[in-house]
Formats: sequence, structure tokens, C-alpha cells
Amino acid sequence: MKNQYSTFAVVGVIIILFLVVLSSSIFITIKPGEKGVIFRKFSTGLDKNNVYGAGFHVIAPWNEMYLYDVKEQKVDENMDVLDKSGLSVSVDVSVRFNPMHIKIGYLHEKFGVNYVAKLVIPEVRSSVRKVMGRYTAEEIYSTKRNEVEAAIIKETKAILSSEANNIDMRALLIRSINLPEQIKGAIENKLKQEQEALAYKFKLEKETSEAERKRRAALGEAKANAIINSSLTPALLKMRGIEATIKLAESENAKVIVIGSGKDGLPLILGNN
Repeated sequence: MKNQYSTFAVVGVIIILFLVVLSSSIFITIKPGEKGVIFRKFSTGLDKNNVYGAGFHVIAPWNEMYLYDVKEQKVDENMDVLDKSGLSVSVDVSVRFNPMHIKIGYLHEKFGVNYVAKLVIPEVRSSVRKVMGRYTAEEIYSTKRNEVEAAIIKETKAILSSEANNIDMRALLIRSINLPEQIKGAIENKLKQEQEALAYKFKLEKETSEAERKRRAALGEAKANAIINSSLTPALLKMRGIEATIKLAESENAKVIVIGSGKDGLPLILGNN
């Protein structure tokens, strides 16, 4: 009986030791912000369609669980690119991204856990070079900077989020663009001259507009005076004079009216209160 208990004890100890040694392979804890994909060595291989979420998981010791950080990540890249004319331009770019959660298995199959270095960085650099190669240094640096940035974002996002790559790009920013000092100075001087030319043009247009306004106002006033003068006939003036005389005659103020003594036979008003 003692031998039997001893045997059970030995077996129990062996089992416990076995579990302790293999605990890291059997008991898997996936933290928040992580996802796991399992590789079944002796059966179905990589299980791409089942992604394990946060929590405690038990797997066979001969299987492997690969964990992926699916939180948003950021990569900063500095690179030298060539513009349309072959001029070297230094660019600092930041890209924010995360792997598509339900596609971890496919990402692992193609690129593995080192997907950032194998996929994200090379594709970002490639897109930046392709897009900036379609523009001149002046356009990249100043006149079309927003357009260049928008094109890089669009093309990089399309590549990374494709079915083959399964990366969700959240944002891409051009932090800085640096040119050789001589080229940078020439571009800034040209821009300054263009701004001064635009300001001078605006001043001329404003002065021309004001002169035209005054000319039209003077022309309108001249036309109005001509119309008034053409309407003031002797007969009309005489009639207006008679009407004014009648109103004055009806006034209670003392006056002397001499009929027919004024110019053109109009009444003369003499005296005042």
C-alpha cells in the first residue's frame, strides 16, 4: 500500500513539475489592447480566422500563441527624397496606425510580428518618394504643400489598408520639409517678390476702381444737371414764381405786392412784417 501511495506521490510531483515547466506555454494571458493568433503545430497550422481577445486562455503545450499589440502606434521617419527636377529634399514624416484586429492571422502569415519594419515603414517611405517625385521643390516647400500631403495620405492609406496588408492608417503628417539653404533662400525671395507684386497690383486695381467710381459719379451728376437745366423753361419758371407769390400773398405777414413790376412781368414782393 505504501508503495502504491509512493507511486501516486511521485506521479503527482512529476505532473506538477511538468505543469510548472510548461505553464508559460499552456496558460496564456492576453492583456487589453492585445490580440492573439494560434499556430497548431500538429494539426491545422496557423488559424488565421480565429483571433483571441483579452483574457486568460489555455492551449496545448505544443501549440504557439502569437500576441499582437493592436493599440494605435506611431512611427517617425526622416528621409531624403528627390523632387521632379532631381533636387534632394529632406522630409520628416509621422504616421499613426494599428493592425486590423480581425486580420491579425493574415498579417502574421505574410509579415510576422515584425510587420512594422517589414511593411509599414517601407510602404510609407515608398509613397512619400513617389508622390514628391511628381512635384518641384518649390511646390513641395510652399505652393502645393497641402496637395502633396493629401496625395501622400491617400496613396499610403490605400496601400496599407489593402487586403494584402491589413493595416489601418489613422493619420500621416509631414512635420517638416528641409531644402538646401541656397534653394530655400531663392524660393523664399521669389515668394516675397510675388507677394509684393500682388500687393502692388491690388493697390493699382483699387486706385483704378476708385477713379472709375468718381468718373461715373461725375458723369451721373452731369447728366442729372443737364436734365434739370433742360426742364427749366421760362414758362415753367414763371409758373413756379406765380405759385410762390400766391403762397406769400396768403401769408399773414405784412407785405406789399406790386403786380407786374418784376422781371418777365412777375409780381414784386415789397416789405416784410
